[in-house]
Amino acid sequence: MEILGRERRRRWSNAEKLEIVAAVGMNGETLARVARRYDVSRSQIYQWRHLFRKRGLLPAADGPTFLPVDIGAPMLSAEPVLDDRVVVSPLIVELCLAQGRRLRFDAGIEATALTQLIRSVEAA
Repeated sequence: MEILGRERRRRWSNAEKLEIVAAVGMNGETLARVARRYDVSRSQIYQWRHLFRKRGLLPAADGPTFLPVDIGAPMLSAEPVLDDRVVVSPLIVELCLAQGRRLRFDAGIEATALTQLIRSVEAA
């Protein structure tokens, strides 16, 4: 058996590791894309993230995080009723929670009610 080339073992500074870990989620970047861009494995990024959270350099995810989303004008389906009134379907939002749970709710729900709903589903 013949081995060609040299083994590639890179050394990353803590600043470089933090930059890579922080790049995940920025501007919609997925972990897989960040891993390809920096030529590291996804598991390596997970390990660094766990290490930095353990050291207190990254905040721990302690609950739901609300992010601003701009979806533009909603596309509502309208169905004419016999007396020329229009029935408009509400905009339904689906939220993926921890452990594979999904929560569907009307887009017009108040933030406090939604927060209580999420907390009760997560506690169940």
